[in-house]
Amino acid sequence: MSFASEPGRDDGNLPPVNVVIPDDARELDRDVLAYRRERRAQRRRQRLHRMLRPFRLSAFGGHAAIIPAIAVCLAISLVGGALLSVVTMSPAAAPSPAAPTGSAANLTKLPTGTVQLDGRSVPARSLVISAIALVPVNCDCGTQLGRLAGQAVAAHVGLYFAAAGTATRQLSGLVADYGDGAAGTVADNDSVLTAAYRPQGLTVLLVFKDATVEVFRTPGADFQLTAVMRTLNQPGAGQTTTS
Repeated sequence: MSFASEPGRDDGNLPPVNVVIPDDARELDRDVLAYRRERRAQRRRQRLHRMLRPFRLSAFGGHAAIIPAIAVCLAISLVGGALLSVVTMSPAAAPSPAAPTGSAANLTKLPTGTVQLDGRSVPARSLVISAIALVPVNCDCGTQLGRLAGQAVAAHVGLYFAAAGTATRQLSGLVADYGDGAAGTVADNDSVLTAAYRPQGLTVLLVFKDATVEVFRTPGADFQLTAVMRTLNQPGAGQTTTS
């Protein structure tokens, strides 16, 4: 500054500047922080500008090119979410195959003794790899028997309609009407099967290769046993009780 000049002006005739020098330099901290925030914001805007610059070029479709990019990102997010939900699905939440509506008991062993298979005496334990339907007297179960026969034929296993006492008189008619040409009759004259399983309503015995049995009592109209039948040519698994 020139002391000879007019107050507030320098020799270059510049406008006056009001400069305040604080007594404590710490009073400038707020201004410094504000300056740094502004610089950071400016750098972020510059980076964003550089990233979006290709989309502004006419060779890339201009501003309209942003829309397909957003659509691609959204599609990737949706596919990733779907894959993640499949991978993290717990076994309890996963869909299960159709199960029979009847109740399944623990595996047991076919009892000893003989039954009459189509008029011939055979050991009960010879009826392996088969489905045995224990039919009570006056059983209104033709629909279930027909469904069981169809599933046994599809699974390529043996099929028997069995009964004891006066119920044996209905076996021939049931085989003719619902046996699908594959069922045989088993007369349980000595109550070998009846005493072992005490059927109340239709009872289905699925007999494995080793004569172990899985019992299904009073199956509903939509039961599905084909998958189990296809494993009957293997030894039974689980707890086995020998009678």
